Amino acid sequence: MSVSDSVPDGPGAGQQTGRSAAYDSAFLRACRREPVPHTPVWFMRQAGRSLPEYRRVREGVAMLDSCMRPDLVTEITLQPVRRHGVDAAIYFSDIVVPLKAIGIDLDIKPGVGPVVEQPIRSRADLERLRALDPDDVKYVTEAIGMLVGELGTTPLIGFAGAPFTLASYLVEGGPSRNHERTKALMYGDPQLWADLLDRLSEITAAFLKVQIEAGASAVQLFDSWVGALAPADYRRSVLPASAKVFDAVAGYGVPRIHFGVGTGELLGLLGEAGADVVGVDWRVPLDEAARRVGPGKALQGNLDPAVLFAPREAVEAKADEVLAAAAGLEGHVFNLGHGVLPSTDPDALTRLVEHVHARTARQ
Repeated sequence: MSVSDSVPDGPGAGQQTGRSAAYDSAFLRACRREPVPHTPVWFMRQAGRSLPEYRRVREGVAMLDSCMRPDLVTEITLQPVRRHGVDAAIYFSDIVVPLKAIGIDLDIKPGVGPVVEQPIRSRADLERLRALDPDDVKYVTEAIGMLVGELGTTPLIGFAGAPFTLASYLVEGGPSRNHERTKALMYGDPQLWADLLDRLSEITAAFLKVQIEAGASAVQLFDSWVGALAPADYRRSVLPASAKVFDAVAGYGVPRIHFGVGTGELLGLLGEAGADVVGVDWRVPLDEAARRVGPGKALQGNLDPAVLFAPREAVEAKADEVLAAAAGLEGHVFNLGHGVLPSTDPDALTRLVEHVHARTARQ
């Protein structure tokens, strides 16, 4: 079902009732596994990091503060669309924004990442995770309204952190190499773990609903750290919460993308959780990824971000390898296998978009 057809009544029903200006874009068509005029391209972390214009507007503004200023969010989200000619914009934010919005004491430390003042490790701590109300993130609704007006036929991707990755930050108190406290809770108190992820799934779903109802044309669920798990642990302890998020937004009819890093062994399960599009990092070729995911899903990916530091000819050769592996897919969105690295030459990204478009243009 598409947003243009019908949206169910009742709780969680969307406010989008007409076909959006971006409906027939190459990106949304690829997500729906329909014929496309060319393979669409966008990049994770395209809004910022490598762009000098991003660094200028962010100068002196803390990360979380920048996520709460609609004017700044709009400008940063639009920058890569203007510069690179990508086929989709992704909303500029951070996965911990909804946690901050409900009152969790956290900050994003430069060079470190999200740091939580009081980690969540007991049942009593769960009470600090209250429900997210749309009024908690009014700046998101305002910014997306501004963006949709500016973007026209270019779709906007909303996003959120998946329950496992949010739980890892909350339990560890910050980024972790081994996720030992997270796994200790998951194995040692499975009921508390399940309750924690269930609560996070409700917060995440509410955050995605705000973005869709404001005008986002697709959503991506980032499970940055879930590659640390074995498939059996993912199926038992994580998949139900991720599936709950995807189920909560299914009625809106917008494509749902699922991405994690180091998830080669989990690709089939990521699709099983409810995604329409499965993101693939650079470790697994797309044709093999398609075999693992199975039919009925589009794939997104998966050029190694480090390739962009090689000479132009080498970048194009590696991009062609990705396109060749994607030749038989039901739908393909070209992307990197993870986010743009901060020291990437922006011109290399622009050239890559042009190359993929030219190489895949339908006559």
